[in-house]
Amino acid sequence: MIAEQYLKTIKLDYDSIFESKIDELKREGCYRYFLDVNKSARHFPKFYYADQNGDKKSAINWCSNDYLCMSVNEEVISKLSYTAHRSGAGSSGTRNISGTTNYHRELESTLANLHEKESALLFNGAYLANVTALSTLGRILPNCAIISDERNHASIIEGVKASGCDKYIFRHNDVAHLQQILEQLDISRPKIIVFESVYSMNGNISPIGEIVKLAKLYNALTYVDEVHAVGLYGEQGAGLVSTLHKKDQVDIINGTLAKGFGVIGGYIAAKQSIIDTVRSFGSGFIFTTSLPPAICSAANRSIQMLMADKTIRSRYQEKVREFRDLLNENGIKFLPNNSHITSIPIGGSKRCRKISDRLLNEFEIYIQPINYPTVKYGEECLRITITMRHETCDMFYLAKSLKTVLNESA
Repeated sequence: MIAEQYLKTIKLDYDSIFESKIDELKREGCYRYFLDVNKSARHFPKFYYADQNGDKKSAINWCSNDYLCMSVNEEVISKLSYTAHRSGAGSSGTRNISGTTNYHRELESTLANLHEKESALLFNGAYLANVTALSTLGRILPNCAIISDERNHASIIEGVKASGCDKYIFRHNDVAHLQQILEQLDISRPKIIVFESVYSMNGNISPIGEIVKLAKLYNALTYVDEVHAVGLYGEQGAGLVSTLHKKDQVDIINGTLAKGFGVIGGYIAAKQSIIDTVRSFGSGFIFTTSLPPAICSAANRSIQMLMADKTIRSRYQEKVREFRDLLNENGIKFLPNNSHITSIPIGGSKRCRKISDRLLNEFEIYIQPINYPTVKYGEECLRITITMRHETCDMFYLAKSLKTVLNESA
């Protein structure tokens, strides 16, 4: 009775707590507004949308991760449709119950073959793959230490946290700092070095060979996130690890089916013992309904096509170079790197939002502003990604438009 009377005097206003946090985001210019994109497979990267007044408009998408346009590839779409008609829209269960089909097995076999690993394991997304794999391995390995690059993706950060392991952060791509950390740890202690091959915001490529060398010297496992590299690099599209001929030395590769391969889903590829451990103990895998068979079938077809096409990656990189030449000609500064990701520093979330809105409303150019927490405060940018369907005239128009808007907003 006393408790009931006490509760009546201190009624919590939950809505005001939530609303105050949202208002804070809006004041900082970090609130995220979604544009309802009516994607067209036929006209991609052009799309259609309705503005605030309900008027129908079109724009060119310059921030898609569908780099090679495999999501709109006719063969991939046909494979998806064909398998959906045969097997249905969903898998109807987790992998442990009824959600393992021949399409899942075939895709995992293709992924293992792509990365020249003993086995592979599918997840519903690369985020889930990172969280599940890292948290599971960290718990299984006794007294494990995880050493992570300071610029690693949020999914890696969450996986490391969930593992409960001691964590050590080395400065971005700083091999000397990584070695200092390793020297402080017992050589016999289980260790996992986690890094990305291509960092999605600044486009930096990691020193894979040097990190692998240190890992072997200090008795550590290596875990490499290749989500922005698979499909785009390597003779068959296996990523940057494959270009350095380090496939047999990198222990665990994380990849996605949603970017270079153009479908949806994530995976890890590694030795059979590692894959079976994550499969058997990873709650993010055990308790999640599996990908639909049609998705697996379409992704498998996409990967096979890109493995067979020996020229698409070089043609894609030519487009990236062409675009950067146009930026240079127009005096537009971007972060230098050896990858395909082009980031234009803006600085200031409100300015970044304003520039993005103007590009869309006045120039029919869609580039989402990249603000906190995706990047640190002060590192706000426009992240531009070329696709195989962007033509020279499109890139020329974008460069000229950027020059106008950036100069007028200086």
